[in-house]
Amino acid sequence: MASKSKIYFAMEFVRGGELFSKVARGRLREEAARQYFQQLIGAVDFCHSRGVYHRDLKPENLLLDEKGDLKVTDFGLSALADTQRHDGLLHTTCGTPAYVAPEVINKRGYDGAKADVWSCGVILFVLLAGFLPFHDSNLMEMYRKISRGEFRCPNWFLPDVRRLLSRLLDPNPSTRITIAKLVEHPWFRKGFKPVQAQMQDGRVPDDVDAAFSTGTAAQDEEEDKKKNKKVIVRPASFNAFDIISLSKGFDLSGLFDGCGRQLPAEARFTTQKPAATIVSRLEEIAETSGSFRVKRKEDGTVKLQGRKEGRKGQLSIDAEIFEVTPSFHVVEVKKSAGDTLEYQEFCDRGLKPSLQDIVWTWQEIPMSGELPRSTDSPVSAI
Repeated sequence: MASKSKIYFAMEFVRGGELFSKVARGRLREEAARQYFQQLIGAVDFCHSRGVYHRDLKPENLLLDEKGDLKVTDFGLSALADTQRHDGLLHTTCGTPAYVAPEVINKRGYDGAKADVWSCGVILFVLLAGFLPFHDSNLMEMYRKISRGEFRCPNWFLPDVRRLLSRLLDPNPSTRITIAKLVEHPWFRKGFKPVQAQMQDGRVPDDVDAAFSTGTAAQDEEEDKKKNKKVIVRPASFNAFDIISLSKGFDLSGLFDGCGRQLPAEARFTTQKPAATIVSRLEEIAETSGSFRVKRKEDGTVKLQGRKEGRKGQLSIDAEIFEVTPSFHVVEVKKSAGDTLEYQEFCDRGLKPSLQDIVWTWQEIPMSGELPRSTDSPVSAI
């Protein structure tokens, strides 16, 4: 909100205050430090899965709610994945000196996720020790210690904690432990309970209307079914220019996408079945799997919306039907939201086997823009 002279932010009130206040009174017990660290890693991993890198993680930016659960705040210095340069790295030097990773100081470009892991390592040390691992009245001397990874663990640190910290505070980002490996570490696994993000009634909203809906999940789903019955899907036309554009030689996406082969985020298949049959089959697949809700659209699109929260949010799949002739259709299936690996697994184990009897041929479309040549594709033959 804003007036002529002021800008106002309405924010969540986090009753427990800063985690820093607890550490300022002295080091924490190992069990308490581990629990906060587990929640911190869960939150940071959630951010990274959505292409957000915090870049200023420290106890002052970690708040506690009334239950004592940790919340990450202050994303003022955060970066998004699409701000990376052509080398795939971030280049802005920022953060709090005592918590910043050595590669950020050296100004040679850095991986936002690996820089955040370093900061998490410093936080873990502070929680367990009550003081910073890298500290000096001379800022340049402190930077030298950070660059070399020079720190000493107090004598009360157990061997497994020392080994974990040596992996977290590894000055070489290429050998520093990743979050995927960290969550498998024996010390980290003790009493670990992953947090599942969901609405209070168990729903995750798939759109604005769902987010502000006053009904229950069952009522909303029943309403969707009534609406779907009234919607008649009318396939979009697919003309000669559309067919020509499918040729590898006319695909310019490789000029703009990143290099390297990636998992296909969309696929295309041809069929001689009518649009009504295609839509019915997609609805059957959603109902059988129990993982999706279906929404029909008059423009020829059928949307499969995931019911559960995945690693990168709800998996959402769009199937768009195009009419080439009354007896021949092209269907484009693509991931519109969610994790590509989850999408690929659903396609391989659920979608393709269930559509096998109505599909003439499948064609994968890699994210890199490379369109594989297919000599027996009906689309290529037309």
